[in-house]
Amino acid sequence: MSENYFTNLYNVDVRGKTKQKNGLNYLSWAACWAEVKKQHPDATYHIYESDMYVAKEVEGNRMNYTLHRPWHDDGKTGWVKVGVWINDVEHIEELPIMDHRNKPIPAESITSSDANKSIQRALTKACARHGLGLYLYEGEDMPEEVKEQSELQKKCLDIMNKKYKIEKLKDKVVEICKTILPEENGDPKLCDDNDKLEKLYKALLALRG
Repeated sequence: MSENYFTNLYNVDVRGKTKQKNGLNYLSWAACWAEVKKQHPDATYHIYESDMYVAKEVEGNRMNYTLHRPWHDDGKTGWVKVGVWINDVEHIEELPIMDHRNKPIPAESITSSDANKSIQRALTKACARHGLGLYLYEGEDMPEEVKEQSELQKKCLDIMNKKYKIEKLKDKVVEICKTILPEENGDPKLCDDNDKLEKLYKALLALRG
């Protein structure tokens, strides 16, 4: 059976590359495209443009021009359209052009800068249709292994903070963390081994003040 490229991209852990905006996690287009190209060097994307007809008077003569612009509009609002090709499969994402409050920008007020921001977001979402970072749009539905790892890391950090507040346990907490997670210098956030995280949690839980 051939390798499932979607599954491979879906299972790429991009949490360390995400940022927050308005309380939501998002993956920047640059980090997204870098991860795609690492996995699929032949991947390409295409920005679907629209034709804009412009009439201009030059020395008394009316000239008609056809310009290409990277967004579309219906006279009221606008949107962008971006397609990403991976393994001979194209996924297309159409995205409204919105302001910083996520409100549609009137068609007559759209600038190339507004369109470019939406293009970057559409590129990222088109890559998500191929699998990369898709779970970011699924709320809590991350890959099970990643979700378990995240939960274990949080449990370890919580118990570390509680035990560390007890003066006579401080040194012991540091010793246990560095003993179980030597390569991560005792930091659970840097550990991607669920067995080691589980072992750390149990060891810290067993500490008595």
